[in-house]
Amino acid sequence: MADLNVGDAIPELKVTPDKYLPHRYAGASGDFNPIHIDPELAKAVGLPGTILHGLYMMGLVARAATDLAGGEPKALKRLSVQFRGMGAPETEIAVTGTVKEAGDGTVTVDVVAAQGENQTIRNAEAEVVVG
Repeated sequence: MADLNVGDAIPELKVTPDKYLPHRYAGASGDFNPIHIDPELAKAVGLPGTILHGLYMMGLVARAATDLAGGEPKALKRLSVQFRGMGAPETEIAVTGTVKEAGDGTVTVDVVAAQGENQTIRNAEAEVVVG
């Protein structure tokens, strides 16, 4: 990745999870909470339908950050997020960010994951080795 400076936007990551993604993620993560995989139960507890796993959304934030280092997972040195909204399958997720600090081959990026106006993750910060 080219030199990044404070204030630079990182490349936007866009992903549209299909309706079966919560089922696949439940199998991979071991988190079979019914609000993620059972539409009737999700509606019975007041949700509009099944919702995405928060850690799946956090994984997208991590992916956007590591993309700055050519996709190298070891380049991600620190990640903190605040879960602020529920994500829905079949709705595009956009992960955006702005460089907050840069120097000595490392950047710190403020990151947001959103579905439209719904910021599911905000106040996230990723520190990535890029040089």
